Amino acid sequence: MPILKIKDLHVSVEGQPILKGVSLALEEGEIHALMGPNGSGKSTLAFALAGHPDYRVERGRVLLSGEDITHLPPDQRAKMGLFLAFQYPPEVEGVRLREFMRLACGDQGHGFCEFQEAYPKAVRRLSLEELADRELNVGFSGGEKKRAELLQAWLLRPRVALLDESDSGVDVDAVKVIARAIRELAEAGTTVLIITHYPRILEHVPPARVFVLQEGRIVQAGGPELARTIEAEGFKAVQR
Repeated sequence: MPILKIKDLHVSVEGQPILKGVSLALEEGEIHALMGPNGSGKSTLAFALAGHPDYRVERGRVLLSGEDITHLPPDQRAKMGLFLAFQYPPEVEGVRLREFMRLACGDQGHGFCEFQEAYPKAVRRLSLEELADRELNVGFSGGEKKRAELLQAWLLRPRVALLDESDSGVDVDAVKVIARAIRELAEAGTTVLIITHYPRILEHVPPARVFVLQEGRIVQAGGPELARTIEAEGFKAVQR
């Protein structure tokens, strides 16, 4: 049974319809990709799945491990193991990355000693040693913010990780670091959805399944070869 199932999801923002009947399923422990041109509704889907109150579900259902989470608040979804890495991670002054992660891990039942051992490993894995005790995302470059988001997922090991444009604004070396962390997440049992419009990260993290979103609808699905076709020919190659 898929760990995350989306059925005929219609979502509006400020009364404007954005998603117009999205249906897809993510299999447990696999890496998936959601691709589409800018403005196709990819980030809207991510925010709607995470429960953002500005993204109104007009119709449809979202099931996590068979449980309907369509109208649950964001904190309950997070506690059930749904994680969203933001396309534009916010800066949080006064809250240090280490303390933020200690509290988040504690809320997930991780002991203090366990965190003290895991945090340095995660920091090294994401090449964030110089930022480990800094305020969360404050003064971070775009690539550093994206790696800090992956650090959170790497430590929390959610059931489902939605990664919104984790490769945008990131240099080649950082893409490799992020890709390695994604592979390790999946190997540990996390289901991953990589949301992107550019397939370069998929060269390092081949997805089991690729979904293409255009104008608020899934217009095609396939294997890794679909991402290669899009890279070679663009989204015009996708049949609507």
